[in-house]
Amino acid sequence: AEYLFLEKNCKAIVIACNSASTSAASSLEKKYKHLIPVINVIDPTVDQVLLQNYQKVGLIGTKRTVSSQAYQKRFKKKSKVEFVSRATPLLAPMIEEGFFNNKISQTIINSYLSYERFKNIEALILGCTHYPLILNEIKNYYHGKVEVIDSSVVTAKKVAEILKNKQLLSEEKIFSDEFHVSEYTKSFEQSARQFFDQKVKLIETKLFKS
Repeated sequence: AEYLFLEKNCKAIVIACNSASTSAASSLEKKYKHLIPVINVIDPTVDQVLLQNYQKVGLIGTKRTVSSQAYQKRFKKKSKVEFVSRATPLLAPMIEEGFFNNKISQTIINSYLSYERFKNIEALILGCTHYPLILNEIKNYYHGKVEVIDSSVVTAKKVAEILKNKQLLSEEKIFSDEFHVSEYTKSFEQSARQFFDQKVKLIETKLFKS
């Protein structure tokens, strides 16, 4: 099978999901990195955190991301930083339904962040690309005393760095956006609007062809 992104002459493939990065990054990198840069969200985030020399770091994410111990294994390999994680399964569906920035969502977030093992953390990694939409609510809890690490921002900077080094970085946007999905649903299209704050048209596309 040939990956259709390659037919569109994409400059890079970004696995823009923590759960997908834990399960698919290795196989995709092995298969395509000789053709095109493949970037996951975990490695750039770990590298960025390690630059700050924190003593204790926390992470919130989906059950899959936390149970995979992908972040923990990378930190253990590169540093002696104390790493603590907690699965926060209510947050992603809450965000997808547009249920945030209110008293109830703040209460749920506060309940997760009051985790005893998070005591004295210096930084918190947002281990799900949904979570930037509740960034302010998370910051409200910590009152500026904990650095909140947005893995999506870190990854975007890494992509720009890689493209610049390969002389592939465009100085200006000259193409329109295209949003392809492997299966179209109306609810997913509505969720996508939460992230882009505008109308988004999704195109159902088979990612692989025989």
